[in-house]
Order: sequence, then C-alpha cells, then structure tokens
Amino acid sequence: MEILLKSINKIFVSEKGIQLEVLKKVEEKINNEEFVVLIGPSGCGKSTLLNIIAGLEKCTTGEVIVGGEKINKPSRDRGMVFQQDALLMWRKVIDNVEYGLELSGIKKNERNKIALDQLKKVGLEKFINFYPKELSGGMRKRVQIASVFANNPKVMLMDEPFGSLDYMTKLALQDQLLYIWNKQKKTTVFVTHDIEEAVFLADRIFLLKNGIIDDVFKVPFSRPRNNHIRTDEKFRNLMATLLNKLSISKEYN
Repeated sequence: MEILLKSINKIFVSEKGIQLEVLKKVEEKINNEEFVVLIGPSGCGKSTLLNIIAGLEKCTTGEVIVGGEKINKPSRDRGMVFQQDALLMWRKVIDNVEYGLELSGIKKNERNKIALDQLKKVGLEKFINFYPKELSGGMRKRVQIASVFANNPKVMLMDEPFGSLDYMTKLALQDQLLYIWNKQKKTTVFVTHDIEEAVFLADRIFLLKNGIIDDVFKVPFSRPRNNHIRTDEKFRNLMATLLNKLSISKEYN
C-alpha cells in the first residue's frame, strides 16, 4: 500500500508555551510493498513521523495519505511494533497472537489456525502455552511480530523493535523479519539508530536531520538477502557514507 507524506509539519508546545518544531515540511512517497528505514540522530523526528503515519500522533500541518485515504486515527490496516514489550503478560503466547483476531470477531478455530501459522514463521510453535515472562527478550519480540502479522495489516510500522537486544539476537531477528516480509511483502516503515540494520533491511533509507528528510539512499542489493551481504564492499561503503552524513565522528571532537 502506497504512503504519501505531504508537507508534514509537527510542532510540540510545552506547558510554558515554548514551541519545538520537530518536523518541517516532510514530503516523500513510500511505494507499495517497499521497505523503508528511517535513520537519524536522537530527536530528529523519526519516531514522531512513524507515530503520525500510525495515526497515534496528529501533524500540525500537512497530511498522510495511505492507500488513497487521509490518516487521522489508528487503524488495523497499519500494524505497529513498538520498542517496548506490548504483550499481555497474563495471556499465553498463543492467546497474545490471537488477541487482535479475537477483537475482530474471528472464530476461535480460525484465529487459532492463523496464530499457529505466524508462530511457526517466527520459530515459536513449541512455546504456544508459555507466558511472556517465561520467554527471553528476543522471543517476546518474535511473539509481538507474530501478533502484528496475524492481523494481516497492509502496512507495517516498526519503532526500533530490536534496539534493546544483543547483537546476535538482533541478527537472527533481522533475518527472520526479512524471511516473513519476503513472503507477505507488506509496505514497511522501520525506525532504527543502527546503520548496519538499516542497510541490511531496507530498499531505501531516509536520513532525517533537523526535522527534514535530508537525504535518501537506495540500497544496492536484491532480495532475498542473507547475512553474507554484511561483508560485501558495497554494504560497508554505504554504511560509511551514512556515518559520514550523520557526522558521527564530529560529535566526539
């Protein structure tokens, strides 16, 4: 599903009336079935922009058009995976994945079948009767991803979902996410601070600085992808270019 960002401005106003302009006339098109990653320094507006697309936050001016419709509130057509755990701790794994389907009125047998299918895709079919507290952080994140995909949204929105995980777990989950995405090809917008993660996942990378999309990079790798591309010279060169654009080295001088 295509996403149009049309002159998005966002201004936050403090209790003392101080204005902070977080986004400034953001104008971009995200193509149907495209995987776009947003990167940039802290406070540049990445998560704010994602929340506006989700309908969780209203823009001050401008509009977001998803599939030809203006966005003004959340919708099941836009699934959201948050950085923090968003599971119901008193429900078993299978019941968490079924929850959205249950709210939609899907019959028990059908939602159980859908949930099991999604849990198989994330490798957790043996843990259906576990509670979230009995799982590792990486496993809980996989349950969360399965829960969102189970609702079959047309757009996936992901806000640093792997940010708190160790490196090897992140690699495994990135690989697993692409495995699922390659099968379902949903338009995806993914926020991260991790440049390597951005290059591995994205079709295009939007670099946000000072509230604007400062640059757009096309990732020069076909799909499906595997971890071998991480050692490719083009992969490392793109990472170096992104690091340079973010001026990370200057922050420590």
